[in-house]
Amino acid sequence: MTKQNPAKHFKWTYTFVYVLLFLINILPLITEKPYQPQDTQDVIINLLMVSIVPYQAYGPIFHIATLLIIFAILWKPGRLGRLMAGYIGVNTFIIAAAQTMGQTEKYGFVIHLSALLNMLILGITWLVVAFRNDIQPTFKKPSLLEYGLIALALLAFWGPFADVDGAIRPRFDPLLLLTGSDYGLTFCFTTPVFLLGLILIYPNVNQFAYRITAFSGLLYGLFNLTHWFNPATQWMGFLHLPLLVISIYALILPRFNMRAKNQEA
Repeated sequence: MTKQNPAKHFKWTYTFVYVLLFLINILPLITEKPYQPQDTQDVIINLLMVSIVPYQAYGPIFHIATLLIIFAILWKPGRLGRLMAGYIGVNTFIIAAAQTMGQTEKYGFVIHLSALLNMLILGITWLVVAFRNDIQPTFKKPSLLEYGLIALALLAFWGPFADVDGAIRPRFDPLLLLTGSDYGLTFCFTTPVFLLGLILIYPNVNQFAYRITAFSGLLYGLFNLTHWFNPATQWMGFLHLPLLVISIYALILPRFNMRAKNQEA
């Protein structure tokens, strides 16, 4: 009886998971009023314009909570795994509830089904990680490239933009670092910060949760490249670069880490 190659099994397991996540993310939206498939992006844009509006006043809570968790990890490294994983899980559930459904003028009530399912999968996964205490957050010294990622994550945390007559324009208001409403309530602005934190404690992470979070970030980073084709939303496209770049780095980091271990051996 031949033994199964663990590396091959590992590869095919994640290939299956990534394909499954991709298929989930191409599910059609649920809308009160019918829409044509070619209008999918328009439906999503109309939803995103209204979905988090009722919750914008809570934005500062997520900024402050994140900063407190960072300080706590620096204070007691390696001992707050449940707190970090639990916060990621709970915040992802909040995003699922706040961002993936809303009442639009053009399409009526809309549910972004694929995003909702993706967020629920991530949220459940991170709560399981928290329950098992399967993460040991101790920040390492960043590499030169990772300092660049910190700058990108800070941009996502900041979210310096404003809607001006239907166009997304820069708004470099320092107060948004604490009062911005997109961080904590939207996947695309929150996930870069979460992934950066995981990168800085890697490899002391749960590999499954880490990888599916990074892959989900990659998918949404790619989906949002469409912002670049519209002059009115190009700044929003730029603000999605942290999600895309940090997700790519997070996905290739395990390979770099494995190569370094092999060289040491």
